[in-house]
Formats: sequence, C-alpha cells, structure tokens
Amino acid sequence: MSASLPEARPAVRIRGAGLAFGTRTLWSGLDLDVEPGEFLAVLGPNGSGKSSLLKALLGVQRLSEGTVEIAGGRPGGANRAVGYIPQQRAIDDSLTLRGSDLVGLGLDGHCWGIGFAGIRARKRRVAEAIEAVGGTRYAKQPVGRLSGGEQQRLRVAQALVGDPSVLLCDEPLLSLDIAHQRAVSELIDARRREAGTGVLFVTHEINPILQFVDRVLYLVNGQFRIGKPDEVMTSDTLSQLYGTRVEVLYVGGQIHIAGAQSALCEDEPHHHEQEAVS
Repeated sequence: MSASLPEARPAVRIRGAGLAFGTRTLWSGLDLDVEPGEFLAVLGPNGSGKSSLLKALLGVQRLSEGTVEIAGGRPGGANRAVGYIPQQRAIDDSLTLRGSDLVGLGLDGHCWGIGFAGIRARKRRVAEAIEAVGGTRYAKQPVGRLSGGEQQRLRVAQALVGDPSVLLCDEPLLSLDIAHQRAVSELIDARRREAGTGVLFVTHEINPILQFVDRVLYLVNGQFRIGKPDEVMTSDTLSQLYGTRVEVLYVGGQIHIAGAQSALCEDEPHHHEQEAVS
C-alpha cells in the first residue's frame, strides 16, 4: 500500500486569537485557516481590526491572546515567503527612487549590500516582476512622478518579486480609479491561481474583488463571521453583527448595503483605518 501524501499546511493558521486595546476588544476567539491559493476578503468598518490583523501576521502587532502562523512559521523577521501590499499613499514627487529600485527592495531591502544571489540574477528577477504587472514602460522613472495606479502596480511587483507563498494586502485599491482597481485585483488573483499563493485582502469595498473571493472574514463590534460571500453578506448575518437591521441587496452582480449608518462602509468613500498600536 502506497504511503499517503502529507497534508498541505495552511498558508495562514490562526488559533484562539484576540486583540484588545485597554478595555476595547477588537476581536477574540478567532480560529482561521487560509489555504494555499485561497482568496480571503477581510471586511468591516473603520476600527474593527482589519489592518491590525495583518500587522499581527507581519509580526509588528502583538496579540492579546492566541497564536498565528504564516508561511509555516512565526510572524516577523525577514521572510520573503510573505508578500505585503500596503495602502496606496501619496509619494513626494521629489523622490528620486526609481520604480525598479522600489521593486528590488522586495528582494533584499532588509539586507546590507546585495542579499540576493548576484547582481545579474537580481536584475532579472526584478525585471520579470515588473513585466508581470505591466510596469516595464515606467520602471526607470522616479516613483514620485508616477500616477497612483502606476505606483500601486509597482508595489504589487515588490510584494511578488520574492515569490511569496502568502500575500497580505492592506486596502491595495484605496484611491484608485475603477480601471486601476480592476487591473490590480486581476494581478493578485492571477498570482494566487498560478502559484497557489494564499491571499488575505483587507478592503472596505468587496465589489471590485467579489468575483475572486473564496471566503469572507467580516469583523465588527468585537464579533466576526467567516464563510462564503453568499453566506456572510446577507441581511440576517450583518444584522446580527451590527445589532440593528441591515439590508443587503444584490443588484447587477454587486452587493449594496443599507441600514445602519456604520454598515454603509461598503458604499462610502474609503478612509484610512485608524487603530492604536501597542
């Protein structure tokens, strides 16, 4: 009888996790496995702990309770198996850092000198990552002179250049127009399908990524729900989470939420999540 193959380890494993600041609990008792190649959307209003969850996985935010594993190990340290796409923010147009330099930081930005195996190999790897996101045309230009969409494509390349097995995305569509939202979302989805990369995608707005999402983690009022979009994004489920009647409507393949003012985050303009960091 042939030996059975070992079971694949989750890209992310969270057990009994909780995060509190003083007397305020953002979430607790969180158990979650994100499988290789899975696309998990992390939703919820400002201050619900979405970005803080990513910080815990990056090792820069200590949990109040529980444990997390990412890419088979503990969070923190220089780990190219973990890619990170931050929120889109304005860059000073006087910054002379070139696009290719920005992407190269994803390989050895944590090292002194050339941390990757040789200058030629490094250049090739960076060029391939930039080509994959369609950024070759502006790779040699100063980052500060690029459009928001061009900058965000390069941030995606920076996150992917190390060939990560887990990709953490913190509002990567923030401030992008519809065309650039679609382009960035498709790049991330293509990566997870081709390489089996597990994706945790923090967002206020699920509609631009709805077609890619396997499951949703919805955080609100110290509570959470995990499930497929059509299981979590319902009037009954969100009404329970918010403690007031919330109506969820599916119109033209998009989700629209009405009811509690705090629940309207899916249809509001995006805002940077403000959270205390201990």
